[in-house]
Amino acid sequence: MLERVIGVFKLESATFEEIEHDEGATGQAALVVLIVVLISAFGTGFAGIVSGQGFFANFLSTLLGGLIGWAVISAILYFVGTTFFKGEATIGEMLRVVGFAYSPQILGVIPCIGWLIGLIWTFVALIVATRQGLDITTGKALVTIIIAGIAYVIVVLVSALLFGGSLALFG
Repeated sequence: MLERVIGVFKLESATFEEIEHDEGATGQAALVVLIVVLISAFGTGFAGIVSGQGFFANFLSTLLGGLIGWAVISAILYFVGTTFFKGEATIGEMLRVVGFAYSPQILGVIPCIGWLIGLIWTFVALIVATRQGLDITTGKALVTIIIAGIAYVIVVLVSALLFGGSLALFG
């Protein structure tokens, strides 16, 4: 698994191809996402203490949001790529390559600038993951990510309105 993470950091197409075709790598991809999301959840949890909001709510929302977000963005990328760009993939393949593309977010542990470096590196890794996962060109992968990103934001906003509004109504 570590070799694969290193390959992702190097943006090696062959590594993403290997991950894509290894059905046993879904658990590894989930573990990568879980590690990255846990680190982020602890960070937001401690930020919640500092801001007076408390640890647990921030920790839990970041943890659940990150894990659910991985599944949702993978599904949206799959749908957009296969529907509009005739990409060839399964949802499992997309879960694997997208999950491993989260790896650079671990750089968020570096104070001050790590989160930004991790975010940029993750975006580039996501382009390679989408290209290799769907077997499409880099340009089509980039457009797929942009469309999927817009769709993802809409899903998140609608969910927040539905669930946030429900929470407000029921206290």
